[in-house]
Amino acid sequence: MSTLACGKVQSMNKKLYNLMDWAEIEAVTYSEEDHPKKLLGPHSAGRSGTVIQAFFPEAKSVSVKADKVKEPYPMDMMDESGYFAVLVRKKLPFHYVFEIETKDGKSITLEDPYAYSQVITERNSKKFRNGILRYAWETLGAHITTVDGCEGVHFAVWAPDAMRVSVVGDFNDWDGRIYEMEKLPDESGIFEIFIPGVKAGALYKYEIKAGNGTVFLKTDPYGFFCEEGEDPASVVKDLGAFKWTDEDWMAERHKVQGYESPMVIYELQINSFNGKTGFKAIAPELSKYLKNTGYTHVELMPIMEYKDVSSAGYHTYSFYSPAAGYGTPEDLVYFMDHMHKEGIGVILDWSPAHFDDRLGGLSRFDGTCIYESPDPRRSYHPDAGTLTFDFARPEVRNFLMSNALFWTRIYHADAIRVDNTASMLYLDYGRTDYLPNIYGGKENTEAVELLQSITNEVHKEKNGVLLIAEDNSAWPGMTSDTADNGLGFDFKWNESWREDFLSYLSYDPFYRTDHYGELCFSLVYAYAERFILPMSHDAFSAGKGSFIDRMPGNREEKMSDLKASLGFMFTYPGKKLITSGLDMGDSTEWYPGKETDGELIKEQENKEVHDLIKDLSALYRERPALHELSMDEEGFEWINCISANENILVYMRKGKKESDTLVVVVNFENIPRKNYKIGVPKEGKYKEIFNTDAEKYGGFDFRNSHIIKSAKDECDGREDSIRIKVPPLSVTVFEIQ
Repeated sequence: MSTLACGKVQSMNKKLYNLMDWAEIEAVTYSEEDHPKKLLGPHSAGRSGTVIQAFFPEAKSVSVKADKVKEPYPMDMMDESGYFAVLVRKKLPFHYVFEIETKDGKSITLEDPYAYSQVITERNSKKFRNGILRYAWETLGAHITTVDGCEGVHFAVWAPDAMRVSVVGDFNDWDGRIYEMEKLPDESGIFEIFIPGVKAGALYKYEIKAGNGTVFLKTDPYGFFCEEGEDPASVVKDLGAFKWTDEDWMAERHKVQGYESPMVIYELQINSFNGKTGFKAIAPELSKYLKNTGYTHVELMPIMEYKDVSSAGYHTYSFYSPAAGYGTPEDLVYFMDHMHKEGIGVILDWSPAHFDDRLGGLSRFDGTCIYESPDPRRSYHPDAGTLTFDFARPEVRNFLMSNALFWTRIYHADAIRVDNTASMLYLDYGRTDYLPNIYGGKENTEAVELLQSITNEVHKEKNGVLLIAEDNSAWPGMTSDTADNGLGFDFKWNESWREDFLSYLSYDPFYRTDHYGELCFSLVYAYAERFILPMSHDAFSAGKGSFIDRMPGNREEKMSDLKASLGFMFTYPGKKLITSGLDMGDSTEWYPGKETDGELIKEQENKEVHDLIKDLSALYRERPALHELSMDEEGFEWINCISANENILVYMRKGKKESDTLVVVVNFENIPRKNYKIGVPKEGKYKEIFNTDAEKYGGFDFRNSHIIKSAKDECDGREDSIRIKVPPLSVTVFEIQ
């Protein structure tokens, strides 16, 4: 006789006693059971009726109240730990509830979670373990649902090596002995349970008992929200309750996000705009600023839950949860909806390369390395101090692929910018000791397959969503089709252009002559990919200095250099991205949590920079030559890229119509030139339409105020030329009349 049964035989129904599986009961009471439904819940006892078993550690007595039966059935306490059973003279199916009297005198009525059948289909389970479940968040995580007419929450989590998983929360006093989850009867490693009566807003975690007996708590990897704090609980959320009014934007956005469309992107950390904090508070003022300045998009540094403030969100803790410090999921919906109503697209930064290593998150989730590789040469990222995903594992690829789709489908993100792809693509990135691929190389072939599957799946939606790669390596084919062995991104940040350009600008104009090639070289590869020119926060942070700090000369020269640089950027091929503060001439470097100070533009020199950005944005958007063929080499032509001694560039920007052609003159020398001859594409009249040295931008107003007629005077290998004023440290743009 089991020790569990000692002293109880006399008070038990003998038939019931004989139906007990004492070894399995012990597994339940010691919380080591991964298939609690083998015992708990209703089970047919043939002609005798139905055996119902339950485990309520804090119960003094329990009865079963069955529908259409007047009197409840008192349950026998089979073990003092709180294990109860009863033989009901009634055949399945029938509905019942537990009526519980606790040891402290409370009366509780509960539905039996083990009375409900498996929710996850075999089809979805199979897709998940094969890494092809596109919308995995619909299967895993916590979902408010109705099963067999009963409302509650279905919980599901992947923990293949766990001995036992329980849902704990504010609805069961965080007691891991209650609500032990059922492991699916396949090889998926998924545990599930439907708990009736749990509602939106409930706090919960997963209590996991590892194979070595260690018990610990984990935040839900697919949780849709977390409370604030260092060790947050997940929060049950109803994603279906969101209210959207952006139907017109969603239907038309593919037209405004095309390769030929102008894109001026404002990069922002969401808590850092003019003293406003959070999704909802920031939206009205931000959208007004963006529209007034001429931005088409705002790019948000990661808004997924993170705990390392110094990382600015790039060390993600909970991938499906908006950061609680910025507001609720409903607040994020308000932000996205508001931006769309104002005609502003939203790009979300996303960090699938690595994740926060805090113990309450994905790290050693079930006591083993299931999200990260068990080999530290693959799992630990020494540069970031984080863990990297095991891209070889189908379930992990599924987690990340679905996550990209989640933000575009659930929160209507218009684009996803994938952060730090180089650290995904190269096994030796930041590592001196690395594990080569199966061919002996340093390329991460599994990461390549993942990125290709993500771009394929997102584009399969055909809803105009863009994918942008942040890659500081020379990996080929980032924006080439996956059918051609490319990675399938729509755009790539041109960080090489930025670094060469900033390097060139850091020299005194007298010495720039020796580095002139850095200014021109990027045109060699400018059309190898579809590029965005990123003047992003990372270029001006962590001791690198602000843009202005990196320029030589006195304050006046620095500001002129900044304005010329912005003019060069807006007339150069590629989409545009400017980080917050730069468009106001902020002279301090960026750091996580830094506020964008709108008061800056009340200062004259800062207002001049801001006015320049407004006018450059308008010029770029309104002139087809500056955006229409920016991804096509037919849209650019050099006139002069050999005047190193003068630090002058001259080039054409072209649209589909010849009449749209513009001539751009760039001078990165602080010397004005009064009668400078440049070759022009054809005979005609040339009118200056833009000059960064204009008085309104704080310049010397050294301008070409009259229309200039070309002459048959060979220059720059062209038959026709004009003679113009070239301001110091400036960009001048001419149209052909």
